[in-house]
Amino acid sequence: MYGAPMRSSVASYAAVVTALAGVGSVSAQNHADFLPPQLEWDGASTALALAPDHEWATPAERAELAATPRYDETIAWLKKLAAATPDISLLSIGTSAEGREIWMVVASRATSKTPEGLAAAGLPVALVQAGIHSGEIDGKDAGLMLLRDITVLGRRPELLDGASLLFVPILNVDGHERFAGHNRINQRGPVEMGWRSNARNLNLNRDYMKLETEGVRAIAGVINQWRPDLYIDLHVTDGADYQYDVTWATTPDYGWSPHASRWVNDVMAPAVNAQLEKLGHTPGPLVWPVNGRDLSAGNFVWMGTPRFSHVYGAARHLPSILVENHSLKPYRQRVLGTLVFLEATLEVLAEGRETLAQAAREDRAQRADPVVLDFEVGEPPHVETRRLLGVRSETYESSVSGGETVRWTGERVELEVPFVFADKPRVSASRPAAYYIPVAWANIADKLRAHGIEVEELTQAQVLDVEQYRLAEARLAGGGSSFDHRGSAYEGRVRVEPGALVVERHELALRPGSFRVRTDQPLGTLAVLLLEPESPDSFFQWGYFLEILTQPEYAEAYVIEPMARAMLDADSELTEGFQARLAAEPEFAADPQARLDWFYRRTPYYDAEHRLYPIARSTTHRPTP
Repeated sequence: MYGAPMRSSVASYAAVVTALAGVGSVSAQNHADFLPPQLEWDGASTALALAPDHEWATPAERAELAATPRYDETIAWLKKLAAATPDISLLSIGTSAEGREIWMVVASRATSKTPEGLAAAGLPVALVQAGIHSGEIDGKDAGLMLLRDITVLGRRPELLDGASLLFVPILNVDGHERFAGHNRINQRGPVEMGWRSNARNLNLNRDYMKLETEGVRAIAGVINQWRPDLYIDLHVTDGADYQYDVTWATTPDYGWSPHASRWVNDVMAPAVNAQLEKLGHTPGPLVWPVNGRDLSAGNFVWMGTPRFSHVYGAARHLPSILVENHSLKPYRQRVLGTLVFLEATLEVLAEGRETLAQAAREDRAQRADPVVLDFEVGEPPHVETRRLLGVRSETYESSVSGGETVRWTGERVELEVPFVFADKPRVSASRPAAYYIPVAWANIADKLRAHGIEVEELTQAQVLDVEQYRLAEARLAGGGSSFDHRGSAYEGRVRVEPGALVVERHELALRPGSFRVRTDQPLGTLAVLLLEPESPDSFFQWGYFLEILTQPEYAEAYVIEPMARAMLDADSELTEGFQARLAAEPEFAADPQARLDWFYRRTPYYDAEHRLYPIARSTTHRPTP
């Protein structure tokens, strides 16, 4: 946990670093000396910041947008704002692992600052969150400036005439309070900042399907109760150098919410980018170099999986945006760029409310069959040449690492590079009419309900003809990273690879208290992504069904060996199959236990439920596509 012992150890570490700085080591405070050259900037948006001595200057403005406030100072300033205007209300949406309140600001002309009150006002609602990674905290300080400008300062009051705003200034509140000046080595400012993960070292932006962190559970609850029309997650990048200071996007239009994606690209993007450019910023696409840090090799157009906030939004048909400010730009520039982005977004939301609502309705009405569970780059790949505003780079042989290292020169370059699309379905599943969850797995039904998925509890026993998967090749995963689909001991779970699935027909007896999940509902696709074992962010791959991989009963050699000889004597086809296995697989032939187990699995004594996925599929009464 991030308690006093952790702060003491961090302080001790800082003291050691400072002491060593005098003998040739590097202190945490001067890491910026080793960053790429800073690009000059003096945008018109600088006029949006108040003087440090202004009555309504935010804590960051009082530090000339070089520093960000701690949790207590942030909330105190927001409470002061709420006391000064009826358009602002604060409410707690949850409590962190260390006992801190997770606050949300409701900014609206509605008299009642409740889900019902905002719905009755009839205006579109934007949900904006900052600090899911609390070292990437630009959005918090930009949000405070925005709230002030649309209320007490009166600079942009018309923005509240056209839309309501739900703003979470710090989602990862415990990580935010692991405050230090050396938390983000690749980032220019602020002077001190929070930490990426929470008090249990979990990354909230990998938690949207499993809902194990207090912060993401709180956000799922907000989405379910307040039903926002647009969802925005504010981040700061890692990685390469380039000219863009505000990069952002939604999921591609080949994903689960194509109509919303097209609205963002066709309606929102031109207007928002024009406003950013007008005020001196350089907006751009999300940058994922296909070859490490070399932008000239191309950019990857990535769908991602719904463990990530904006992809989760697409999976539940909520128009969603990922903003990634560029970490190598100064903090002042990044905060002001975020402020301009948010103002322009509220304008577009008000003007385009009807077309966005229609796009979302069309996405929610879809009943795709089959459902794509994951995407990959095709062969040949889908490639489009596009302009990219980069910074010249070069590589050199490092005497430290022994390999090639990239460095940027600070020279602006305009590149024409291939954009490589991961738009080929890698794995899909047919859409069943419903899933059935035995009462023993009620925790899975609880998880589905937390997502807002409709789950029916069965009041009477039922016997159904269903499909179930046999997962004979499933195994614990190894290796992996944040962006792939593997990783043992990853994000507090043990990941599982399903291997090849075998579909079996069974007569399933369900006790009262079991559950049915119909897929003919607005969140039916999300249910498929959670319950199909081949889905990368399914409950199965996140390790919620490890129990079925255990074999509690086994056969002693003294009984199965003579039984096996009798089976061979009685069945010539079995004998041929056994001999073929011995000839084809030397490891199997050399393993006495494996040989006996081969026979045990062919007897009625073997566990019929071993590696049988307990979630059943009903294909009767299939919904109309």
